[in-house]
Amino acid sequence: MNTLVLADHDNASLGDATLATVTAAARLGDVTVLVAGANCDGAAQGAAKVAGVAKVLKADDAAYEHQLAENVAPLVAGLMDGFDAFVAPATTHGKNIAPRVAAMLDVMQISDILSVEGDRSFTRPIYAGNAIATVTSTDPKLVITVRGTAFEKADPSGGSASVEEVSSQGDAGLSSFVSQELAKSDRPELTSASIIVSGGRALKDGETFEKIIMPLADKLGAGVGASRAAVDAGFVPNDYQVGQTGKIVAPEVYIAVGISGAIQHLAGMKDSKIIIAINKDEDAPIFQVADIGLVADLFTAIPELTEKL
Repeated sequence: MNTLVLADHDNASLGDATLATVTAAARLGDVTVLVAGANCDGAAQGAAKVAGVAKVLKADDAAYEHQLAENVAPLVAGLMDGFDAFVAPATTHGKNIAPRVAAMLDVMQISDILSVEGDRSFTRPIYAGNAIATVTSTDPKLVITVRGTAFEKADPSGGSASVEEVSSQGDAGLSSFVSQELAKSDRPELTSASIIVSGGRALKDGETFEKIIMPLADKLGAGVGASRAAVDAGFVPNDYQVGQTGKIVAPEVYIAVGISGAIQHLAGMKDSKIIIAINKDEDAPIFQVADIGLVADLFTAIPELTEKL
């Protein structure tokens, strides 16, 4: 089976999600990576070095600079005559492009897979991750998105694939890029951090969140996350949100501070290797999934912990 993997990149380099997606795609067969961007040779050369990649297709055009789904999806659909499966990371771009490709090919999409069980069988979470479904497709082409935390990352320097240029489909004229606001931080990105400290609504306001959570995260060299309630209340920006409607993470250590453990939040972090919960409510659902639980007032416990580190 020939698979076409959509690269998640910033034109200069590959995103980590691409490496996990290559691992998943390699279990289906030969892997070709598509890098669609503008002045994206850096990302294409990076993709060529990934272990397990047989070929890289580079579509370099101003229309793909911001990877607008309306422009990239027709490009992918046009290439699918030579492939049996299209595999994309379950990132913002991947989840935007894959459904359009599925519609153009008139096939169903299999979303957020956790494992490859066979050529056409996969597991994926349902009911906010409380159950795992095995899905088998009979469609002539497969369209799949991959949960990056469920697969090991491919070696970014173990391959030597060829890079081949493909013709651009140009600007479809259906959408245009206006602007983007990127939050910059010296802390690790949530989806790649080995330690994450997350705060919930119990922190009361943004100033308290900053005062309590940030010093602990800095001491641990950790990424900072938050529950949906904390984000909705305006304590922190949207890109901090961990959960079913936020980012899916699986760090070595996840510290949940003042988070009750709603299903929506648990769906985004319960695959963490070690979960530490700190909450004054001993009946909080978070303790049911925690490996280590501390029933304590966070306003006392966290400053003490930070001081002792």
